[in-house]
Amino acid sequence: MPTKKDQEPIVKTKKPSNAEQVAAYMEELQHPLKAEIEAIRSIIKDANPEIKERIKWNAPSYYTTTDLLTFNPRLQTKVHLVFHHIAIVQIASEFLEGDYKDRRMMYFTDMADVQAKKVLLQSILNQYVRLVG
Repeated sequence: MPTKKDQEPIVKTKKPSNAEQVAAYMEELQHPLKAEIEAIRSIIKDANPEIKERIKWNAPSYYTTTDLLTFNPRLQTKVHLVFHHIAIVQIASEFLEGDYKDRRMMYFTDMADVQAKKVLLQSILNQYVRLVG
């Protein structure tokens, strides 16, 4: 009969940090607009120090005290952001698409589009953070 000392030692593995998880996700990401996704990630992270990044819903996702927005990488012809906190409907912008009661979408077609919308995206993010508290 085996005894405790005959058993293999239990090795606890440390869960990767949010930053490590996002880095691993981006390393493995196969997307035609990967450079644009990276640029948008930087814009989001630089917009407001309260915004944090992690993997949620199988994609880079951003939050403060609550979930704010997530990349939807399934669309291969555009970069698709989903703003999924109900506060987003209080922000008026022609670039926030959809007539949903609780969310909006934002799309980017290429790097020129990312750069053209950079200041607007930062403004939206800062308004959004103020609204969610």
